[in-house]
Amino acid sequence: MVAPTKPLVLIIEDETPIRQFLTNSLTEAGYRLADADTGKKGLLLAEQSPPDLIILDLGLPDIDGQEVLEQLRAWLAAPIIIVSARDQEAQKVAALDHGADDYLTKPFNTAELLARIRVALRHAAHGGTDSPVFEQGHLKVDLAARLVFVKGAEIHLTPIEYKLLTTLLRNAGKVLTHRFLLKEVWGPQQVGDSHYLRVFMAGLRRKIEDDPAQP
Repeated sequence: MVAPTKPLVLIIEDETPIRQFLTNSLTEAGYRLADADTGKKGLLLAEQSPPDLIILDLGLPDIDGQEVLEQLRAWLAAPIIIVSARDQEAQKVAALDHGADDYLTKPFNTAELLARIRVALRHAAHGGTDSPVFEQGHLKVDLAARLVFVKGAEIHLTPIEYKLLTTLLRNAGKVLTHRFLLKEVWGPQQVGDSHYLRVFMAGLRRKIEDDPAQP
């Protein structure tokens, strides 16, 4: 059985002890991780490899976390959980209004953080549907378990192939432009590089289609 691709979590946090605590806790829980100690680095990492979830501190040294949140939400649909020492209600409301999915005030415990991450990923996996399992023809995708089956046999997708497939599933029935798919899967810096999309789409078709030339 092929192991499912673990969710990628991006931590944007400037305090080294807290960033290390988050890294250790999430690694132990089985997540893949990337981390940044400034807003600019966080935005760059998100663009280079769009994560499945972001943990974002508001008190960053270079860019205010609210601005980082707004820039991310301009193109990224992944859940964003705010962790901040700012406990004023106005700050929480502003973050939620700007697209945050959840807000944790420091200090917080590991169990609560992990529970909120699971909830956020579960909601994202549902993609607005009532079922976390998508089935059509010979294709079955378990969005909660992050597993893909073709004719009952489990297949392995790379993280990019999986993100491309789930983006298509979330927008089933819609006409999607190359630019939209590039922004959703690779980030806004790649919107002009349609070569990426053609290469990965061809690879995805080879894995899930009976006849890739006529999907």
